[in-house]
Amino acid sequence: MRRTALVTGITGQDGAYLAKFLLEKDYKVYGLIRRSVRHAFENLEYLGVDREIEYLNGDMTDESSLIKAVHQTRPDEVYNLAAQSFVGASWEQPHLTTQVNAIGVLNLLEAVKLHAPRARFYQASTSEMFGNSGREGLQTEDTPFHPRSPYAIAKLYAYWIVVNYRESYAMYCVNGILFNHESPIRGKEFVSRKVTDGVARIKLGLNERLHLGNLDSQRDWGFAGDFVEAMWRMLQQPEPKNYIVATGETHTIRELVEVAFRRVGIEDWEPHVFIDPAFKRPAELYTLRGDNSLAQRDLNWQPRVRFKELVEMMVDADLKRVEAEIASGRRPTGG
Repeated sequence: MRRTALVTGITGQDGAYLAKFLLEKDYKVYGLIRRSVRHAFENLEYLGVDREIEYLNGDMTDESSLIKAVHQTRPDEVYNLAAQSFVGASWEQPHLTTQVNAIGVLNLLEAVKLHAPRARFYQASTSEMFGNSGREGLQTEDTPFHPRSPYAIAKLYAYWIVVNYRESYAMYCVNGILFNHESPIRGKEFVSRKVTDGVARIKLGLNERLHLGNLDSQRDWGFAGDFVEAMWRMLQQPEPKNYIVATGETHTIRELVEVAFRRVGIEDWEPHVFIDPAFKRPAELYTLRGDNSLAQRDLNWQPRVRFKELVEMMVDADLKRVEAEIASGRRPTGG
């Protein structure tokens, strides 16, 4: 019998890649979207899956809409990817971030408990919960949490409420603690895509400089298309367990910038980069590197796309986008 999946946050980067992955496995995919004058389906269109999904209106802050969605779909699997996902914005909108990223998860768990108690539940957790905790910047599933932003604090509440529902109601609930994962459809507010889009615009003569913050910050960057497979594998295990999903490698933002400029043939990149104090976080997070050995052992999962290949993939995609905008006569946006 064909399995069904309910995916929140389906129009985002991870939602789009996960929908594509599930459809290729012959799932019936339902996507929860907020009612809007204009829905943003660009990511799903980019991956060619927008017309294969059945969409439902709902909002993480409206429990009644979540109850209706779960009751209507009776899913086998629920993937909660919905979030206010930009760390920087969480200082400007801490209340909204908490309502969506923390209380919204509680709302969805309640809906699943009431109307699909046998469904397997995946929660999109984040490496941001660790802060600067960890020996030599290495984080495992047992590393203590020390969140350093309203975003990370709200995600930590979600993490523990998922564990609580698993232990209290014998629900199959897991947290996927994902480290940074990128793709050609990553939002431009994130530093990886900001760099690759900015480099493409500099190469094509539309911009002269790229404004960035701390170039020495280190991150564990992987490919979103690889990471969504790990999400799915977590829900196929005999017992629910939390897993770190990461590459195990760190690279600085400086390295990201160098690879991106080199891809377009610009070796002397420093004159094009302006260090802007406006992008400094109130509480800086310096190094994140995940130990994925548990995921490798239990899930038989490991990343396939390496850092350089990922950055070059994103630069190439942004070059094509901006070139298409220029060719169409439209004024290129962003950057």
